Amino acid sequence: MILPIAAFGMPSLRKKSIEISKNYDNLDILISNMFDTLYKSEGVGLAAPQINKSIRLFIVDTNPFINNEEQSDFKPIKKVFINPIILDESGPEWSYNEGCLSIPNIREDISRKEKISIQYQDENFITKTEDFTGINARVIQHEYDHIEGVLFIDRISALRKRMLKRKLNDIVKGKVKVNYKMQFSK
Repeated sequence: MILPIAAFGMPSLRKKSIEISKNYDNLDILISNMFDTLYKSEGVGLAAPQINKSIRLFIVDTNPFINNEEQSDFKPIKKVFINPIILDESGPEWSYNEGCLSIPNIREDISRKEKISIQYQDENFITKTEDFTGINARVIQHEYDHIEGVLFIDRISALRKRMLKRKLNDIVKGKVKVNYKMQFSK
């Protein structure tokens, strides 16, 4: 089932999410619905706060980056991250033009560390610790920010954010065209 994506201005996007247990109601259905929603919206990651659930859950599928010529050794990932904790961010910071399904039609250059180490539980609640680099690390960092109540526009300069104020206000008011369902603050 395709779920509406919370637009900038929705309170769920600013809450720090809570951990869940394997007894969370209908978790398998929720994860399936999140992947359906991700693919319908043509994204590469989706966090639970983006569907109005303040829980520590996000999904990532970086297969759309497979044709990126700059990364010939790129290996895409498709993963579920439950109760994740970023243990370390390392390497040089690099800038990349990011966007967000909750903040449509706005893209900004965001600097992030090149490598991360993250501990999480998969969809079977098996605890894993893994390292990721490059675009995989970036997508995970972006989604991890969501479960911490942080948006990518929080990582741009105050001046740049002021320049985007009108576009952001339009999103809050629902004055945006996208090819997926969205939910706006009332």
